[in-house]
Amino acid sequence: MNKKKKVKSLRNIFRNRITPKLRVRINIAVWSCFGLSLLGAVLIFVAIAKGSIGYMPPIELLENPIDRYASQLISEDGKMLGSYSYSKDNRISVKYSDLSPQLVHALIATEDNRFITHSGIDIKGLVRAIVKRGLLMRKSGGGGSTITQQLAKQLFSPSAGSVTERILQKPIEWVIAVRLEKYYTKEEIINMYLDKFDFLNNAVGIRSASNAYFSTTPKELKAEDAATLIGMCKNPSFYNPVRFNERAKNRRNTVLRQMEKYGYLDRADCDSLCRLPLVLDFKRVDHKDGDAPYFREYLRLMLVAQKPERGNYPSWLQAKFVEDSISWETNPLYGWCNKNTKTNGKSYNLYTDGLKIYTTLNSQMQRYAEDAVGEHIGNILQPRFFKEKKGRKYAPFTFPSSISDKEKERQINEILNRAVNQSHRGRTMREAGADEDEIARVFKTKTEMTVFTWEGMRDTIMSPLDSIRYYKTFLRTGFMAMDSRTGHVKAYVGGTNFTNFQYDMVTTGRRQIGSTMKPVVYSLAMVEGFTPCDKMLHVQQHLMDEQGNPWSPKNSTSKRIGEEVTLQWGLQNSSNWVTAYIMGQLRSPDALERLLRSYGFKGDIDPVIAMCLGTPDISVSEMVSAYTVFTNKGLRIEPLYVTHIEDAYGNRIATFTPQLNEVLSEDATYKMLNMLQSVVDGGTAGRLRWTYGFKVPMGGKTGTTQNQSDGWFMGFTPSIVAGCWVGGEDRSIHFDTMEGQGANVALPVYALFMKKVFADKSLGYSENETFDIPEEYEDPCASKTKKEESRRIRQDRIDDFFN
Repeated sequence: MNKKKKVKSLRNIFRNRITPKLRVRINIAVWSCFGLSLLGAVLIFVAIAKGSIGYMPPIELLENPIDRYASQLISEDGKMLGSYSYSKDNRISVKYSDLSPQLVHALIATEDNRFITHSGIDIKGLVRAIVKRGLLMRKSGGGGSTITQQLAKQLFSPSAGSVTERILQKPIEWVIAVRLEKYYTKEEIINMYLDKFDFLNNAVGIRSASNAYFSTTPKELKAEDAATLIGMCKNPSFYNPVRFNERAKNRRNTVLRQMEKYGYLDRADCDSLCRLPLVLDFKRVDHKDGDAPYFREYLRLMLVAQKPERGNYPSWLQAKFVEDSISWETNPLYGWCNKNTKTNGKSYNLYTDGLKIYTTLNSQMQRYAEDAVGEHIGNILQPRFFKEKKGRKYAPFTFPSSISDKEKERQINEILNRAVNQSHRGRTMREAGADEDEIARVFKTKTEMTVFTWEGMRDTIMSPLDSIRYYKTFLRTGFMAMDSRTGHVKAYVGGTNFTNFQYDMVTTGRRQIGSTMKPVVYSLAMVEGFTPCDKMLHVQQHLMDEQGNPWSPKNSTSKRIGEEVTLQWGLQNSSNWVTAYIMGQLRSPDALERLLRSYGFKGDIDPVIAMCLGTPDISVSEMVSAYTVFTNKGLRIEPLYVTHIEDAYGNRIATFTPQLNEVLSEDATYKMLNMLQSVVDGGTAGRLRWTYGFKVPMGGKTGTTQNQSDGWFMGFTPSIVAGCWVGGEDRSIHFDTMEGQGANVALPVYALFMKKVFADKSLGYSENETFDIPEEYEDPCASKTKKEESRRIRQDRIDDFFN
């Protein structure tokens, strides 16, 4: 009671002392301060809007904000094969229509429930945040930033170095947010926000995040998964579901409760979803991820290639400099990003410009090719190779018995030391100043590591040097298939496992081609007037080489020795003697070398007489392109990897078309086509008929180099040409038996691939296709009556295989 009297007494005292005049002055002062503060605030915002205070992006930049999007690689059948990006900018643009409604609802309910009604700034939310967090210091008071303000921060605010700096950034973001609302719809703002957000683990943007955490797309996200990702928006490191599953789950449930609160979920559904465990299907985003990794890496190197400068190539790579220089001038895809510029005059950036690169690769055919490699090499060849080499002192290497043990050890050490010097660890140590002894010590010290097996990665303990030798025990391969009518590359497998064996054996690697060279030699003979029916005595040939020394090749077959045989029989049975006979008749290694160039062979080719048996080193892609000559009436078609490129806005900025050049006359081509079919119908590739059951008209050629170091098969139908190489990383790594022949190691990969292709009717390749050959070229070595009989016998023989 006394308290009340005291308070009342004080009020009376103040009331008596404040005269009406003083009261007017106080009111004026208060309102003046308020007015000045309001005017100051208006002036500050005007200054911010004009760029006088802080950074205000120009209108052009607000209308088209500078953004960094990963470029996408898209298959012929519309599947995204992968993307190119810097590690922190692997975002892939996504349309609003491709966002799950649950994702949008979760974002609005959690981050900005009045998003639809405000114009960039939520006054009510801002006042609440100032009062609760600023004045009352409550951490649970909520944030005042709208989704649009957060987008403004993502696009234009640098990282703040302190709380004060962050506070000063806020007014600038408010102004930017209001302008963004002016230039963009609500849907576009949500789209840009989710595209820009960094969800950690190299998953920038909602499309990358959906794939990284749940192996799905934004449109297919379930409500609980959408809530998990939106929950990360508050603090992605703190609510990282990979590291903090329980914490992320609680945050997910908070998002779900917000969705219930604002009517996007009913109570029953919300309770049910909250009880679910947080289950991820996580895979870290990496440039090696995705389909066709060898193909994607090849295209990356092609697109970003710089103009070749001779000084950048060591002396032993001068031939490569010449090859790259020709590619720069003649191949539109080679160095495309650096040969073409955007409207601002700058070159295209593959990693940030959000290009869409439409390739010729068919995702289904690519999968069939990879499966064929795994089925034959992983399941059959590799176990046989391990079995053959098991317990051998010098495994996986093989040396002639005439070489001493000391020399074998020397050669093995030379191979392993070269691998050490070429390894990333070896180069890094050498650059850091380590001497040879220190490098040797590290490479011989055993350590824990994970190594590749065909059954999966395996933990083990071995030295880095032992791991190099271990990896050399795995067979390598290269396989490519292309549509011979269009040049479109449909499948590209550069090796058995890109993560562990990154050297591309389709376009980068070159190996001796063995007997797959023989059709080229025969085609030169056909051009020079020979016919498949010309005969020779099947005996060893004795020729003189360029130095005047005798050259007498051995034969790969013991059939019909001493008998008269036709050239067609020679190719059908891959006789070295018949090929040497043709070379002796032509007497022009230079003419053959020129023909090889027209077939598209780009590497070093020494015009010597022995090259007729396949001594040049050629790539798989060059071989596949060369064999299109036989299906295209003498025209060779270059492999086409990309059809067109679009920019981030969907504008087509480049179109690529196949390149053709004439190699053979139609007359010579028809003769070759008939002979190459005979290789499949009854020659060295006959197992395509009697083991794999193909009825489709098919031509091909097997190839094996000395000591079975390289096994090849080139095969074609009227519409598909494909080639396969199988061998060891080094030429001294090979089968010691006939198991290493091309018909055993490479042909089955082709056969398995083609079986899968013909079984998939959606691809449009039919076993009813036929070659377009004039009647007079069918079985040219028979009379007209015999031709009919021969055709009938051939068809009966094929039918017998299936009856």
